[in-house]
This record gives sequence, C-alpha cells and structure tokens, in this order.
Amino acid sequence: MLFYIFESFVNVQQYIAIAAMAAFTICFVLLKLKLPFLPKDKGRAFAVNGEVSKGKIRGVGIIMISTFVLCSIFLLPITKEFILYDILIFLEMLSGYFDDASDKPWSDYKKGLIDLIICIIISVVFVSNNSTTIMIFNYEIYVHPILFAALSTVLLWLGINVTNCSDGVDGLCGSLSIISLLSISFIFFSEIGEQYAVYSFIMIGVLIAYLCFNTSPSSQLMGDAGSRPLGILIVLLVLKSSHPLSYLLLSAVLLVDGIAGLIKIFLKRFLKIEVLKNVRTPIHDEMRKNHGWSDTQVLVRFCIIQLFLSTIQFIISK
Repeated sequence: MLFYIFESFVNVQQYIAIAAMAAFTICFVLLKLKLPFLPKDKGRAFAVNGEVSKGKIRGVGIIMISTFVLCSIFLLPITKEFILYDILIFLEMLSGYFDDASDKPWSDYKKGLIDLIICIIISVVFVSNNSTTIMIFNYEIYVHPILFAALSTVLLWLGINVTNCSDGVDGLCGSLSIISLLSISFIFFSEIGEQYAVYSFIMIGVLIAYLCFNTSPSSQLMGDAGSRPLGILIVLLVLKSSHPLSYLLLSAVLLVDGIAGLIKIFLKRFLKIEVLKNVRTPIHDEMRKNHGWSDTQVLVRFCIIQLFLSTIQFIISK
C-alpha cells in the first residue's frame, strides 16, 4: 500500500532500504520481547551438539514470517499474486510452527504431504501469473505450463527441505539465505523487478534481526517455522528471474548441505539401499563431527564458498 505513496519522492534503492529497515526493526523488537507462546527446544538426539540447543527458544520463525507477511502487505502493491504467495508462505510457516511446538515431532510423511500441497498451489499460482519461458545461458526455452508447474513443484519442495536441513548450526541458515537472496536480487534485479526486490529485502531485514539472536552462542532458533517458508521464498525468486538453473549456484551450499541427507534417507527407506554409510548428514554435521570444524568455522567457510559460487553466477549471467 505504501509503495505508491513513497515512489513519488524516493527512488527504488531508497525504498528497498526503507523496507529492509522497517522489517528489521519490527522483527528485532518482537524477538527481543521473548513472547511466552514460543516453545523451547528439546534437543536433537542425532544432531552433533544437539544437546546444546536444549532449552533455547524455538519456533521464532512464527515471528519472522509474520513480520515478513505484514511488511509485504503494507509495503508492496496489493495484488492477487502477492496475497496468494503471502498466504501460502504463512501456511507453510504455521505447519512448521505446530511441528516445533508439538510434544511429539510430526512424521516425515505428514510434513512432506503438507509441503507438497503448498508447493503445488504455489506452482499453479506462478504459472497462472507468469511466463513459462526460461533462460538457459542466452537461450530462451518455452516450457509447457503443466510441465513447468510439475518441475517448479519439485524445485520448491527441494528448496523447503534443503533449507530446513541447514538449520543446525548457529547463524548458518540465516546467513546462507541472506547471501542467496542478495545474489538473486543483485544479479537478476531487472528480471525480478523492483517489487520482488523489495519482497526479497524485507526478508533480508527479518533475517538480519534474527541473526542478532542466533549468532553463536544463540538464544533463539527459527525452527521449521522459519526455515521451511524461507526455502519457498528463495526458489520463488529464482523462478521469477526466469533462470531456474541459477538455483544450482546461488543456493549451492544449502543444496549440497541438505540433499545428501535426503538422498540417503530416500534410498534407504524406499529402496533399501544404504549409501554414504560413513558420511554424516547434513554435511555440516560431517564437517563438525568427522573433520573437527567448529560451528564458527562451518559458518564462515560455508558462507565464503557460497559467495564464491554466487560470484561465478554473476560472471556467467553477464
């Protein structure tokens, strides 16, 4: 709503900064309050240093995503497409929050089904409002809307789960997500447009506020309520750029960190095939447990790798 008011006396870059600062301020204040309905982490038996998280405030993704949705409603034009994305991202957050707050964690099948339904709906909304022509290097390729919807559903579902898997080291998920969002917004600004750049920077402001409480030693954890909808947003912006393959570089560390575990679980559960027996997953646990990396080393080194790969994507795109 405020987009049209501000556009007459500030430029796009200034408005993006205003949106990011507004989101940061609101989210920081709300997280500082330590609202009483937020659950406490019970510790994760199979995660490296999982016991360290026990007792910390968990599920603050409900604050983060609520702030994101609220800011997007007030700071962006009210269109059917934006509203539908906000609703679906909010629903994904709620499913994650109820899992975070549950005494007994939800089954993978239950969470997977909810993710799949939301991803299908987002794909249908996207196809209904956007071109399905994609760019591969400098070539335009038309993809039939049904095939595009199917492939984007897979990419969205994958994005949800790999981003969720990275949320096991203080600051890692938030920092990698900021790098991905910044990279998409910078490299593909003209493709996604100023409105989706604002959309991206609202989340960046939220994530910076979150990192004030999530850097080691953290006091708050976003949980599934934050990481799962965050994965949706990153993929959605990649789809908006018309360069879906750029996800392979712009979120490469998130992808590699999480996908090994997904493949390992899928093959063992459905095909009774065991792979990567001596590799802990997510990969950040492998680096901590078997290679002696500290949490800080994991965070800094993973971020450096992602920055390097984002730079390669920038070079390729230009």
